[in-house]
Amino acid sequence: MNRKVFIGITAAVLIVAVIILMSGTLSGKYLILEDDETGEIYSKIPVENFDEFEITFTHSVNKTPVTDIYQIREGDIYLTGNIYYSFGAGVPTEIYEGQTLSYGENGEMIISNMDTLIPDLVYIIGTVTDYYFSVNGSEKVCMQDLYGTNKHIRIYCRGF
Repeated sequence: MNRKVFIGITAAVLIVAVIILMSGTLSGKYLILEDDETGEIYSKIPVENFDEFEITFTHSVNKTPVTDIYQIREGDIYLTGNIYYSFGAGVPTEIYEGQTLSYGENGEMIISNMDTLIPDLVYIIGTVTDYYFSVNGSEKVCMQDLYGTNKHIRIYCRGF
């Protein structure tokens, strides 16, 4: 076999091996958190259909906690609920047909039975308030500690 053919075959085999290895790193079903500007994947969390995750932060205007509750369905992300303590910009002021409003033991307002497809979920992790992330009721982790500040974090599913 001549040298050029050998090098060509070797290069092709290496390229195929790299592609297989790279595709294997994201095989399975994952919730992906990545830098929206650079595409760098910060976290890939194994998930299944109907798993839930929450993001909690302090509202920038009324300075009280807000929790957004999401559910994964066939690789899509749906907003299914909100928990908040007072009104402010961007906080729901009315509920829609099928939704329910209830009150928690600590005065929180809980909107449930929401069913809103979120095709492009991005949070801006700033410097003023911490953002906490939790999957299926797991311990909340501080997103600033994991990813830094002034980041645009895109959240999506892969492998469904």
